[in-house]
Amino acid sequence: MNKNVFEKLIWSIALPGFGQYLNGKYFKGTLFLVLEFLINIQSNFNQVILMSFHWEIIEAIKHTNYQWLMFYPCLYFFSMWDAVKDAGGGKDLTSFFPYVFTAFLVTIGLIFSPNLKLFGVLLGPVWLPILFVLPGIAFGIIFKKLLNIIL
Repeated sequence: MNKNVFEKLIWSIALPGFGQYLNGKYFKGTLFLVLEFLINIQSNFNQVILMSFHWEIIEAIKHTNYQWLMFYPCLYFFSMWDAVKDAGGGKDLTSFFPYVFTAFLVTIGLIFSPNLKLFGVLLGPVWLPILFVLPGIAFGIIFKKLLNIIL
């Protein structure tokens, strides 16, 4: 991954839409930014993050609007993929699979976050979905490589 593509990826990780702005895609960047703020506010995500960092997991679960927050992983990872693609990365047809698998698994983690305990610990709507990022990337890369062998 060249420096330009990596920079767009990192800015998209910081906030959806920033990578698009750096690529000169101002309409898409503004759309992603507006959607990010809308979902963030409607889902109470900043409050949930703060509570999770203070390890107030039960309170974080109570404050989470899951109907809105479930949109966030898809927006977040689509924004990253789009910024990388527009910067010249991901030229093969299967480049989106790591992003898709990660968005899917993070959403699954979010769905089960109110009840699922790992090693007896309830991780809630921030920490459990974060744990699903690495398996999502790994499955996506494996699936991408298998498809590239087949195709």
